[in-house]
Amino acid sequence: MQLQEKIDAFIKLGDFLKQFSNEFIQKKDNIEHNDLFFDGFKHQLKLAEEHNGWFTKENIVFAIKGWTELLTQANLNKWLEHYSINISEPKQVAIIMAGNIPLVGFHDFLSVLISGHKVLVKQSSNDKHLLPYLAKYLEYVAPEFKGKISFTEAKIENFDAVIATGSNNTARYFEYYFKGKPSIIRNNRNSVAVLTGNETAEDLKNLSEDIFRYYGLGCRNVSKLFVPKDYKFDAFFEGIYHWHPIVEKAKYANNYDYNKAVYLMSEFDMLENGFFMIKEDESYASPIATLFYEFYENTEQLKKKLEEDDNKIQCIVSKDFTENEIAFGATQKPQLWDYADSVDSIEFLLAI
Repeated sequence: MQLQEKIDAFIKLGDFLKQFSNEFIQKKDNIEHNDLFFDGFKHQLKLAEEHNGWFTKENIVFAIKGWTELLTQANLNKWLEHYSINISEPKQVAIIMAGNIPLVGFHDFLSVLISGHKVLVKQSSNDKHLLPYLAKYLEYVAPEFKGKISFTEAKIENFDAVIATGSNNTARYFEYYFKGKPSIIRNNRNSVAVLTGNETAEDLKNLSEDIFRYYGLGCRNVSKLFVPKDYKFDAFFEGIYHWHPIVEKAKYANNYDYNKAVYLMSEFDMLENGFFMIKEDESYASPIATLFYEFYENTEQLKKKLEEDDNKIQCIVSKDFTENEIAFGATQKPQLWDYADSVDSIEFLLAI
């Protein structure tokens, strides 16, 4: 397949997904193979929501909407214009996917196919309904993809390279098991926000999206704040309060109640507002319904600390603090060129 043919196929997939990118699903007349796939994908969405309590309709729709905005001619061209994609001998690339948020492994899936390789996918049991159906749609709009996409629930075998995402523990296993293969191994990372006390009400409201979207389960979710000494949290709590209906969701409420009980029994100091807690803690990974915070006195010292802990951090959310910062409210809207762990997967795939 020529590169433009592959781009065209993913654009058609984006057009198909647009029908499901709003709260009210609406079938359109001009979508290829819609009679064959529309109702089936509606069913897959229902299955995904029923199978995983964290995959609410709102979060699934949010994830799909993000991909519809990325799978356009302009975005795909901008992403790929810096590469020379001309694979003469396609390799079999295995992807071991996480399952923390809907379609979390789609970027790796897209990268392998767009670079010209074959893909072997091992999905998380938490997110197994959506991608195989979308892969089948791709094979219908671009039959050349047939034979280049496969899924397995067994031990992965017969592959030339691997992209694997997991916890810190599974990453160590991956590094050992795949040590003889070209690989990208990803482990736990978290995102942080740096506040100065000069944030507007809009900034803090936007920050709440970085904290609460997907219940905070993504590596791009802010799990820790750095705040100046003597920072008052009143404005912060006001900025996040519109998320209070989140506590009506059973899985979130159970985590909130459990973690609150643990903190109270342990006599930890924490602040809470009836649906969310903040606790002073040096760790980066905070439990669900909790945000850790740490005071700083000197911005240069904080920058040095964040540089030293770079391998633990996915995103830094701030305003005029550091060069590669992300704006408040933008962590869950990455571009195609915003690579996880800052590792360029296309460069990796072109070099194997």
